[in-house]
Amino acid sequence: MAEEFDRSVTVNENRSVPGWVIAVLAVLGVVAVAGVVMAHNASNDNQASNQSYDAKLKAAQADFTSQIAQLQQHQAQVDTANLGLQSDLTVVTKRLRLTQSDLKNARDEAEAIRTEDQQKIAEVDADAKTELATKASTDEVKSVDGKVDGVRTDLSGTQNDLKMARSELGTLIAKNHEDVDQLRHLGERDYIEFTIDAKNKPQKVGSFMVELKGTNPAKKRYNVSLIVDDARIDKKNLPVNEPIFFHQGTDRRPAELVVNTVSKDKVTGYISVPKTAGTQSASSD
Repeated sequence: MAEEFDRSVTVNENRSVPGWVIAVLAVLGVVAVAGVVMAHNASNDNQASNQSYDAKLKAAQADFTSQIAQLQQHQAQVDTANLGLQSDLTVVTKRLRLTQSDLKNARDEAEAIRTEDQQKIAEVDADAKTELATKASTDEVKSVDGKVDGVRTDLSGTQNDLKMARSELGTLIAKNHEDVDQLRHLGERDYIEFTIDAKNKPQKVGSFMVELKGTNPAKKRYNVSLIVDDARIDKKNLPVNEPIFFHQGTDRRPAELVVNTVSKDKVTGYISVPKTAGTQSASSD
């Protein structure tokens, strides 16, 4: 009876705790251990992360503090520079005000001098007009009128004396020595008189060479050659008192040769040339 009871108990015990329960319990135990380990590792990782974050935060704070210090230093430099610029600006403003003041004084002095000069000029002008008016007496006016009348008379006589023929270029043609003298007194041209008494013998007249080639006294005609600037100009069967025009150098004003008398192998006449600027001014003086 006792053995049967023990067996029944053993059998019952074996039936009350199945094997899969033990296996589940074992698995749970392993999972629990693994969870503890993982929790421990996670705790360590979290701590390491926190430490890294703290380190980075501290580094960022330090960098931020450094940048703030640099900005404060830069701001201090800017403030110092601004103070210097303000000081310089104050000096420049004072000098500019001084310069403007000097400029105004200079303008005022110039205006005063100009006004004074204008007054002096007006006074001198008024004095001159008064003096001229005083001197212009009736007797002086009559004297001037008499001189004018004399000049008019002389001019009329000269015009009557100069009733000479004119060339196609408007120059007066002298027919004898007296006419040449009158034209010479006008001072418009230079006159060089000549006499050539042989044929085929070049003769120097002024700066030109004149060569008589032949004459016809009955018809008062002649043949002549001119040498001007190494160039020869031949003229044939020309009448007396008819000018031959030619140019010398680059002067566009013509010179002229005039023969007044013709006899056997002999001619007389003149060459007239325009006055140079110096000769004209000298004659006008």
